[in-house]
Amino acid sequence: MKGMNRWTGLISLGGLVVLLGGCSNTGADYRPIVDGGESAAYESDLSECAKVADQRGYLNGDVQNAALLGTGLGAIVGGLSDGWGGALVGGVIGAAGGAGAEAWDTQDERKQIVKNCMKGRGHNVVG
Repeated sequence: MKGMNRWTGLISLGGLVVLLGGCSNTGADYRPIVDGGESAAYESDLSECAKVADQRGYLNGDVQNAALLGTGLGAIVGGLSDGWGGALVGGVIGAAGGAGAEAWDTQDERKQIVKNCMKGRGHNVVG
């Protein structure tokens, strides 16, 4: 059973890497819907706004803090239930969960950055 817990932790860590890698180009690639159709400047403005959104990276301070908090909480819970081995597995799972949830929020932030940028450039963004 203890060997199984270690595998669970490694699989969770691998899942976090895949999640963050899969999110790396999302949010900033959002194409907002504009009322009245796309103007001649739409594509160039969208390209510039995507570059602005890309500045909000997925390994930002919020993600790192969530991973650290998840590590601590997971290690405590795992340690209480299964000693040092449980603390290690709990820490890894907690880090993956905390960072993954915060990275998901970052995707939404990047999408909102694109919307705000496009509105600031005069596009009537509705969605």
